[in-house]
Amino acid sequence: MKKIIAIVLIAVMALAAFTACKKNDNKPAEDVKGEGVMTHEQYVAAEIGAEVVVETYVQAKQSWWDNKGTFYTQDKDGAYFIYEMGCTEEEYNKLVPGTKIKVTGHKAQWPESTGIIEIIDAKFEIEEGNYVAEAFDATALFGTDDLAKHMAEYFTVKSAVIEAMDEEGAAFWYNWDNSGEDGSDLYFKVKIGEKTYTFTVESYLCDKTTEVYNAVKNLKVGDTVDILGFLYWYEGVNPHVTGITVK
Repeated sequence: MKKIIAIVLIAVMALAAFTACKKNDNKPAEDVKGEGVMTHEQYVAAEIGAEVVVETYVQAKQSWWDNKGTFYTQDKDGAYFIYEMGCTEEEYNKLVPGTKIKVTGHKAQWPESTGIIEIIDAKFEIEEGNYVAEAFDATALFGTDDLAKHMAEYFTVKSAVIEAMDEEGAAFWYNWDNSGEDGSDLYFKVKIGEKTYTFTVESYLCDKTTEVYNAVKNLKVGDTVDILGFLYWYEGVNPHVTGITVK
């Protein structure tokens, strides 16, 4: 009898350990910041132009050229958009989603006052650790000041409605002024609550070969959609879309 109870207890403990591991699959390996590294709260509080040092995890790569790469990154407390960080093409290829990096650069905003908060003039070191963030539901935050607290984060919006870009009823435009062609950025409007916002498929992030690019080209005015992406800012919120599902 004692032997049976012992076996059951071992099985229960093993199951509990397995469940705990599964629950923490999406968490950073450790939350303690290295010496001289800012918390996300300290990063947010830093002045524009100040030197910043952060530890963060690559979530998506937007582009590389001239030995510079642009990245969406995030830790458990918030996001850091890193613009044109110095890296070779070989290093860029190594910076896959989940990779932990220590970044030293300067805090900036572009366009001034209305754009994305970013880190420029950046250098990096790869560190031990891995973390891929789950999309947080930002639906209720659109139209509130709290949305900006999540700038550059991976997010989702539920049950948004596609609105027309013009009087002809186009569901999307190539470029912000419809001056582009297949392969250019895609712009489209969605209604969330009582307000309308412009979303973008950034062609450097998701080019014309991607599923999301082609899905947006097939949208119809009035479609109800769920959207995934990153909370980019340009003269106000202008999300960069990485996934879209018509409901």
